[in-house]
Amino acid sequence: MLPSGDGAVTSGGFCFCLSGENGGSSYHDDDDDINGSSNRGCMHCKRSDPSSSSSCYSCSSVWLDLFPFKDSEKLRRIIASSAKGFSIGAGLKGGLSLFSILARLRRTRLSSSVRKTEAFSNSEAIALAVKETLRYGLFLGTFAGTFVSVDEIIGALGGPNTQHTGLAIYILMRAAVLASRCGIKSKRFGRICKPLTWKHGDIFLMCLSSSQILSAYILKQDSLPPSYKSFLNKHGGKDTVILQGVKEITCGLPFSNLQAIEKYYKATGVDIKLDPEMEVPCSVEGLHFPLCLMFTLLKFLGRRLAFSIMPYVYPSEALIIHGNQACAAHFVTFLVQAYKRALPVYLPVYLIPALIVHRQGLLTRPCTILGKGLLGTARSSLFLSIYCSSAWMWTCLLFRIFKTCNIPMVAMGTFPTGLSLAIEKKSRRIEISLYCLARAIESFFTCMADIGYLPESKNLKRADVVIFSISTAIIMHCYAQERDVFRSKYLNVLDWVFGVPPPPSETPRCKNS
Repeated sequence: MLPSGDGAVTSGGFCFCLSGENGGSSYHDDDDDINGSSNRGCMHCKRSDPSSSSSCYSCSSVWLDLFPFKDSEKLRRIIASSAKGFSIGAGLKGGLSLFSILARLRRTRLSSSVRKTEAFSNSEAIALAVKETLRYGLFLGTFAGTFVSVDEIIGALGGPNTQHTGLAIYILMRAAVLASRCGIKSKRFGRICKPLTWKHGDIFLMCLSSSQILSAYILKQDSLPPSYKSFLNKHGGKDTVILQGVKEITCGLPFSNLQAIEKYYKATGVDIKLDPEMEVPCSVEGLHFPLCLMFTLLKFLGRRLAFSIMPYVYPSEALIIHGNQACAAHFVTFLVQAYKRALPVYLPVYLIPALIVHRQGLLTRPCTILGKGLLGTARSSLFLSIYCSSAWMWTCLLFRIFKTCNIPMVAMGTFPTGLSLAIEKKSRRIEISLYCLARAIESFFTCMADIGYLPESKNLKRADVVIFSISTAIIMHCYAQERDVFRSKYLNVLDWVFGVPPPPSETPRCKNS
């Protein structure tokens, strides 16, 4: 039998570990050696030989025995890091203080005049040195312990390998905006940053973002975050089999799911037969856009009149993107459906803040507040529906003009989709464009890495942490020194979280100088 402090008992080839996760005993048999798995040891004792007399490191402490194995290891790491930090801080500061005190004692012993000019006595100097030593030790110990505690909490909640690249890039975009505002008002960098004052720069950023995001939505959805991919699949309005067909014809791959596309359209009441030799997913030669638009409007006014002119409007060739519909007809019908899908998205975005922020104003002027909320909901829903509808409209237009379909054509067709951002309020444009730009940058670099143009770094495993740290440093610098570059609502939130900082002229450093 092992010593009582070891926490494990071996008998007859079994290892009974007292620190089992469920309070029971875990064991392994000697037959494991016969089966060739002799390298496997006790998961609690971490020993390959259960009959060994070496003590179990996880059970060597009575205090750690009170916790399960994993929790005890985390607690031991936190305590160890705090103790190491304290020892380093106290050692460095204590050593410097020791030399200072020894030099002071030597000076006062050699000269009595020096002893009189000293501001405080030797005992006071020793007390101050001990106090500073403890202060530095506690600082480094607390710093190390806090860091390890946060690291363990993050690891327990999301896992240490969970990447937050999207969040880091978005914070970087916010920091870049603040830095550009600082550069614009600077005399030294004002001329360099002058192009950033372009009135419609937010719309241009949205066009760039749309080109990458919508191209990835059609060609490589794996480069998008799961939640954002789900959002696009819902509001994109196309089934995955249709997107797969467009991807194959764009990349020049042979069709693999034409029957699935025909089956999908048949389930919606449209019986079509697709041509395996088609060159573009949208071909309506000889079809005039105004005639299609007029027909679509008439379709909602009178069914008989619509069917009477149907042969002149609907294409004779079946299409992957919109079945047997014409481009203009598909645009209008898709717009109506997209608007219905967008309303539930923006209704809580406007009404819930109105109920919370303006709850007192609702009693005095409910019509004004609710009217603004409903107007904002209708406006933003129109933006999202136009955005999704125009994406298919522009790509169809380019396919018809150039009679070809490839990756650059898709990127060009999705670029002007960002023009729909002009529907939104000016104050919301920059927010939407920066959010989409962060997603576009993440998707772009993911695609480049998958292709091989951007090899993965072996030394930098958590680039998101580096980006986030740099971004927050810029933001906090602007918060402390350049507060006027913040919008009022963001500044109010930061003031509420961190407290209003004193003016630069009243900082402790300025006072001491």
